[in-house]
Amino acid sequence: MGWSRSARPQVAVLAALGMIAAGALSACGTEARAVCGVIVDSTSYAAPATSRNDVTSKLPPFAQGCDWLGFAAVTGSSESSTCRQDPVPLAATQAENPNDNPVVEDRVREHRIAEVLPRALKLFDCPEEGQGSDVLGALRYLVKQLGAQRQPDKAHQIIVFSDLINNRGDLNINQLDLSEGARRQKIQELRDARLLPDLTGYAVVVHGFLREKTSSPDRFPLLEGFWREAFEAAGTASVDLL
Repeated sequence: MGWSRSARPQVAVLAALGMIAAGALSACGTEARAVCGVIVDSTSYAAPATSRNDVTSKLPPFAQGCDWLGFAAVTGSSESSTCRQDPVPLAATQAENPNDNPVVEDRVREHRIAEVLPRALKLFDCPEEGQGSDVLGALRYLVKQLGAQRQPDKAHQIIVFSDLINNRGDLNINQLDLSEGARRQKIQELRDARLLPDLTGYAVVVHGFLREKTSSPDRFPLLEGFWREAFEAAGTASVDLL
């Protein structure tokens, strides 16, 4: 059926409005960056120069994809640690950039990204807080910060610089029974005790996993299996152990 002449302009206007709206939604989706967090292990992992080089080379490009970045340190007592760094809001606020000027946005972002690496490197030099590494505590502390910033239209990402040798509290990797059933049971125990952080929807990447490899080589793939299963149970969207 054909359109009348009077109806055609209205249809054109509606189509144009639809295209504009679709373009606006697409632009917003493109501009939205992630809510992010970084964990730096200040225990024995921090000693090799390789660990600091990882942070120096990998954190700045990671931060480029973030609108907000929180920090946590792995210490012997991560959740109660006095070794803290304030989060960095990387995106310009409405007051700072009321007209959504991309030049202003880039200037604000460039200035704030320059704050990220120095803060992360300071976490390497945390004072010693008891023996061992409380990796799960650092994850829980970071997730508490990120939870207050969560937005449904944004990605949520965590970068971890740690060997994941958790040997404090209810998880001692060095003494863990790594048989399939025992791994599953330990993860369930951690969930039941609310010691496993809620990482629902987070993409997690770990740099330096098992870097020192102090345990038997036969345990390496089993330890990797344990952590992958633990992160999956915590709800991660993806996890890379590098």
